[in-house]
Amino acid sequence: MTNDDYKQKLSEEQYAVLRESATEPPFSGKFDDFWKTGDYKCGACGTVLFKSNTKYDAGCGWPSFWDAADNSKIKLIDDDSLGMQRTEVRCGVCDSHLGHLFNDGPVEHGRRRYCINSAALNFEDK
Repeated sequence: MTNDDYKQKLSEEQYAVLRESATEPPFSGKFDDFWKTGDYKCGACGTVLFKSNTKYDAGCGWPSFWDAADNSKIKLIDDDSLGMQRTEVRCGVCDSHLGHLFNDGPVEHGRRRYCINSAALNFEDK
């Protein structure tokens, strides 16, 4: 899809996050305090990225997951912007920005915390 296609398909907030790597304010996203059972999909292309059984409350203000649904559908990129060393998380299918990966998650799950913008996701009940 072209940027014009994405502008037609996505809301302004979704476009800013997914295609321009913006970040929604903490505690503002619809999936921060959301606990239904199902799949979290890329808001741009619909690829299943995370499962509800890996979601947990990290208290950070964004949906947090300790694992991806399929690591081949996630792209990790070094991000040294804003004077910080982080790992950016992108959709491996459409290259949309999702959020960041941190190493401060649950010990029993390898310390991973996928910190993902709600605006980057759609949800499908199971």
